[in-house]
Amino acid sequence: MEELSYFLEAVSTYTFLQNGLIAGALVGVLCGVVGCFIILRGMALMGEAISHAVLPGVVISYMLGSSGFFIGAVATGALAALGIGFISQNSKVKDDSAIGILLTATFALGIVMVTTLSGTSIDVWHILFGNVLAVSRQDLWVTLGITVVVLLAIMLFYKQLVLSTFDPTMAQAIGLPTKLIHYILMIVLSLVTVASLNTVGIILVVAMLITPGATAYLLTERLPVMLVLSSLFGVISAVSGVYFSYIYDVATGASIVVVASILFTLAFFFSPKQGVALRWYKKLSTGRA
Repeated sequence: MEELSYFLEAVSTYTFLQNGLIAGALVGVLCGVVGCFIILRGMALMGEAISHAVLPGVVISYMLGSSGFFIGAVATGALAALGIGFISQNSKVKDDSAIGILLTATFALGIVMVTTLSGTSIDVWHILFGNVLAVSRQDLWVTLGITVVVLLAIMLFYKQLVLSTFDPTMAQAIGLPTKLIHYILMIVLSLVTVASLNTVGIILVVAMLITPGATAYLLTERLPVMLVLSSLFGVISAVSGVYFSYIYDVATGASIVVVASILFTLAFFFSPKQGVALRWYKKLSTGRA
């Protein structure tokens, strides 16, 4: 209780902590909603590739003297998505191999670019692993803007997204541009990664995209409920992660992901329909009977 009181007092006092909590909550909702579609479309590897591909864009933005990294990160993320599609469609190389090639190539390129810029203000640790407690007011507005744009887009094209996710053949038959929807979702992934850079960083953003959605997937079979639960788990993970990060002075992004992983573990074992522990208990009870 003393630690909680100390944290709440700090939140009411320090602006950086308020910014961090708001940014974490926004990213939790954003990753939770987008992550559901990523899981259902089997695009977890693609999400990882896009998240790593934004690193060169971030470095290029710093090289050009830009204090932000929005344009560079989104541009390189979108180029990586197009590159994966181009390689798989114009060679024998399949999607998973193309993803592996682009993921490692772009990330390695970003690391090389960082190492050649010694003496600059680039903080590689914060880019890779996030630092939500260093979120500025400008970063917060960028995160809010991305969240609003992405959520509005999903609301406007919800039916098209659902149909192309669950029945792509039917969607193509009625004239929906399934390939265009796919690439737009890749751009959305780039936006989500940019919004998550300051909270969980490039390395851990995939965990926030996948883990809350996977947790919700174990608890419900209805997409609207899954979207709500995934967002809720994302927010809980972010707020709890910021709390543990501030109280125990540990890495913020890692703390957020650890909380999200704990929630998934609880759902994995104790979900009413999918819980492994409950299935074991039922088997034991049946055997005894």
